[in-house]
Amino acid sequence: MSKKKQGFLSSFSSFMMAVLAILAFRWLLFEPYVIPSGSMRPTLLVHDHILVNKFAYGVRVPFMKQWIFKRDNPKRGDIVVFRAVNQSYFMVKRVVGEPGDKIEYLTDGTLIINGKEIVRRDMGPGLEPKNQDPYYHVDELGIGGPFEQFTFYEETNENAKYRTLQLLGFPRDHFQIDVPEDHLFMMGDNRDNSADSRVWGPLPIDHVLGQAMFVWLSCDHTLSLLPFLCNPLELRWDRFFHSVD
Repeated sequence: MSKKKQGFLSSFSSFMMAVLAILAFRWLLFEPYVIPSGSMRPTLLVHDHILVNKFAYGVRVPFMKQWIFKRDNPKRGDIVVFRAVNQSYFMVKRVVGEPGDKIEYLTDGTLIINGKEIVRRDMGPGLEPKNQDPYYHVDELGIGGPFEQFTFYEETNENAKYRTLQLLGFPRDHFQIDVPEDHLFMMGDNRDNSADSRVWGPLPIDHVLGQAMFVWLSCDHTLSLLPFLCNPLELRWDRFFHSVD
């Protein structure tokens, strides 16, 4: 075999190994995801780029729902990325109910799980940064409207503590459901502007892709000609490597 051909085969082999390593990294361990909507405000903002830990709950066969092996199921409070029910696209929401839980959601926004009211603290409208401590300080552009339209709450769901958002004066329906086995009940932190399990029902666990880890890139707006890229003049620098909780 000529040296030229050997060199080509060596280069091609190195290239293929690099491609396989990148694909394995995405299939098995981590994958990026971009937040497309405001349903997880104020925790995740539109155009947040997050990294998803695909190993958090186990390892799947690439491009399939079957597990190579499973670890723990998602827990209440986890933020997960998953395949939408009866759809081909992916979504991100928070787990508020596990298999077997009895979920009730009252018209004032109170969440009840297994007959126990989830503790929530009224944080006010967030007009001053100190009202948002210890959470990331969002502005009106980040939450999609004037502060006067919203109220922040801090919920404590078992060991998880996180912030939610409600519209003032918003009419809500009373909701009750029993979560089936091998399913989860998902809700957006933007409680009055989220299509979640209150709309499409409990989520099959095998739809879960992984757990959200942190924001690695964020911007207020994208480029007009390339809407999948952040505008470098409108980056949210203080959100870089901001943990998701």
